[in-house]
Amino acid sequence: MDMQDVVVVGGGAAGLAAALTLVRARRSVLVVDAGEPRNAPADAVHGYLGRDGVPPGELLDIGRREVEGYGGRVLLGRVTAASRSDDGFVVDIEGAAPVRARRLLLATGLVDELPAVPGLRERWGRDVLHCPYCHGWEVRDRTIGVLATGPMTMHMALLMGQWSSDLTLFRHTGFALTDEEREQLGARRVRVVDGEVTALAVADDRLRGLRLRSGEVVACEALVVTPRYLARDVPGLGVELAEHPAGIGQRVGADPATLQVAPGVWAAGNVDNLMAQVGNAAADGVRAAIAINSDLVAEDVRRAVDASRSVSAAR
Repeated sequence: MDMQDVVVVGGGAAGLAAALTLVRARRSVLVVDAGEPRNAPADAVHGYLGRDGVPPGELLDIGRREVEGYGGRVLLGRVTAASRSDDGFVVDIEGAAPVRARRLLLATGLVDELPAVPGLRERWGRDVLHCPYCHGWEVRDRTIGVLATGPMTMHMALLMGQWSSDLTLFRHTGFALTDEEREQLGARRVRVVDGEVTALAVADDRLRGLRLRSGEVVACEALVVTPRYLARDVPGLGVELAEHPAGIGQRVGADPATLQVAPGVWAAGNVDNLMAQVGNAAADGVRAAIAINSDLVAEDVRRAVDASRSVSAAR
């Protein structure tokens, strides 16, 4: 089996940024990417300095070419499992031969778990969005709804006032509001609508409103939904997902300083940083790559010292 210094599982912004840093440090790197980027439904990446407005697929194509230009390898495939071996790890890849690695980087991202409202997923990344910093400018000054889903609801309802003065909070399945929260919403001129949302009203391929169980349709041209974030893990490593302190989902729980999750294993991007935008994910990839290379250097030095001592002892 082929031995790599590092196998990067996941070829999004975090994985490719890490791979680029590592190949420029003259490490052998294989990126294995399942081809399921989280931001695929979006038309463009926003807020990424120097690449604002670039289509997500185009950004990844650029990143792959840069990694390969320094001798790195990018394989389209799915890692099904990874196990420890005497000299590192054995990585199983669906439809391909296993590979060996001295170190692993998990950059597998996450899955957005959306509320069970018919039609919601079909408009995800278009006029149904989750991040105002990524998509707020594109829906500015429209009639915007915020669907109550969990602990981030109040924050999002107040935050969206930065992009529109025409806001409605849909309480949906019973999101409770305190008197203080109602006062804050009133001060921010956010309307509150009671009643369960049962469907999206769409015409001419555009969101027009939300239909309540009562039959009423409340006007809405864009909808903000905070999903539950579920990290993608790799079986066989013994890495357990942990609940995020804010209650917004599950992540791998990497060390905040080093991004290490287990001996020989690091994590970068949304698999650990559930709220990371593309720029944050890429930065995490670079941080993890530097930590991995430092760890490999320490091992290389130990091996060199042991080899030198063996030669000296044999004389």
